[in-house]
Amino acid sequence: MLLASHSANAAAPVQQEIREPEAATGLTQQQLVQSKHAMVAAAHPLAVAAGQRMLAKGGSAIDAAIATQLMLGLVEPQSSGIGGGAFILHWDNLGQRLTSFDGRETAPAAANSELFTDNGSTLDWRIAYVGGKSVGVPGVLHAMALAHQQYGRLPWPALFDDTISAAEQGFVVTPRMARHLAMGWNEGLKTLAPANAYFYPAGQPLQAGQQITNPEYARLLRAIAKEGISAFYQGANAEALVTAVRQAATNPGQLSLEDLANYRAVERDVLCQAYRQYQVCGMAPPSSGGIAVLQILGMLSGFELDKLAPDSVEAVHLISQAARLAFADRERYLADADFSPVPVAGLLDPAYLTARAKLIKPGQNLTTAVAGQPDGAVPLADAPAIEFENTSHLSVVDQYGNGVSMTTSIENVFGSGLMVNGYLLNNQLTDFSLAAKHNGKLVANRVEGNKRPRSSMAPMMVFNHDNSLKLLTGSPGGSRIINYVAQNLVAVLDWQLNLEQAVNLPRFTHRNDYLALESGTALTELKPLLEAMGYQVRLQDLNSGIHAIEVSTDTLQGVADPRREGTAAGH
Repeated sequence: MLLASHSANAAAPVQQEIREPEAATGLTQQQLVQSKHAMVAAAHPLAVAAGQRMLAKGGSAIDAAIATQLMLGLVEPQSSGIGGGAFILHWDNLGQRLTSFDGRETAPAAANSELFTDNGSTLDWRIAYVGGKSVGVPGVLHAMALAHQQYGRLPWPALFDDTISAAEQGFVVTPRMARHLAMGWNEGLKTLAPANAYFYPAGQPLQAGQQITNPEYARLLRAIAKEGISAFYQGANAEALVTAVRQAATNPGQLSLEDLANYRAVERDVLCQAYRQYQVCGMAPPSSGGIAVLQILGMLSGFELDKLAPDSVEAVHLISQAARLAFADRERYLADADFSPVPVAGLLDPAYLTARAKLIKPGQNLTTAVAGQPDGAVPLADAPAIEFENTSHLSVVDQYGNGVSMTTSIENVFGSGLMVNGYLLNNQLTDFSLAAKHNGKLVANRVEGNKRPRSSMAPMMVFNHDNSLKLLTGSPGGSRIINYVAQNLVAVLDWQLNLEQAVNLPRFTHRNDYLALESGTALTELKPLLEAMGYQVRLQDLNSGIHAIEVSTDTLQGVADPRREGTAAGH
């Protein structure tokens, strides 16, 4: 819990820097928007407009977030939807309370450590993610309903109207969706019915600018709007979902009607830690993102980052070294804390982080970065897990001063490839370690029945020294989310960049594997210098999708990452 006093009130928005519409879509993108009243920032203009309309009706931040997410599931199906899960941070301004809602998917009750094995051999992840085995019980609807019960102001059915209308009347395929379809990354999508007919009509991928409808999604949303989430977790939809998973042409899974009926989102305490004069807050496990971001900041707190240029070798080095150490801890200790003991207090102990920071040497890349021994740690094996980049993040501040920072996903681009009633099913179970043991030791993030797979999703909020809300941020990007969000926080809190400058900074990431520098940016010129320090460097696209809101005394500033198709809008 945080005690704070902040309210954003009144006045018309001032909109700046209108971007040109994407080719053939007619959707105008606005990267930077200022408003004195309320704000939505998300990955698609139609989704932002849906949230904005809820605010205009007097709705709360959670009302707007739900409407935004429902629309994202329609127009950005490659990234999120009601067939997936979410983490929601919520700031209740009147009640002075910060809490979180864990809508992460769960493994079927029948699942065990052999889920991703075949004749004793662990499945390759390229095979494992397609079809039924990888599908966890979807959690996003349950989390949104739980949050709405406490913090919603508008009637539940009102949150569905805009998305139902767009699904029935049609919406335009964006270049990003079309590009993913043309690339054919998701093998299941091209072969599994009915998704193949929807996304590859007559065997050809949907094209940018093409208008499509999704009447099945509209019908299901009408039922959920009228009957509540029981229309999803029970009855005809539940039966269709279970049939799709258990009778999948590829990798049939174990999901049952009981798994759906028994699913519950969980309200969890938020993790907060001091950084400079601020309090930075994020998700507890099963998110690894909240802890890893806080660890990175904690290790950096002893360095004078404010004296370094954002594009300097020194800045890249310090942040990358801290990230390496945080990722080493993450691979060993982070999992669903309801099933495996996670030494949260030990990992965030300032003394522990100070000791870890002493491993960072000027001008020298760590030869190896291994997990530390925080208080409360038990012997475990290191175990990475595959995490894909097609997630989405949205941020909302309403006219009452409430805030939502929400990251949502179906994991791989277009999830498992399985489609039911107009929505795609997740492949989040591949976020577990596919193997249960390594070198004779158990892996914390192994598959177990009803367990939630580890996630890197990292919705964050920052509070000023007087406990007033300062910043809401988060990003898609698979395990790179941790790097993207940490860099964004350093840019705002250390370098004092405005939010647009911070979001536009060139990206770099290190997951304790190699140093990735965003291609086509000034950072590429640092490659030889960093290699001389011992880094393995790769130049590549780093497709973050930060959607953030900064709060000041008299205005809100919303920003959308130019690397994706998002926008921001005030009310």
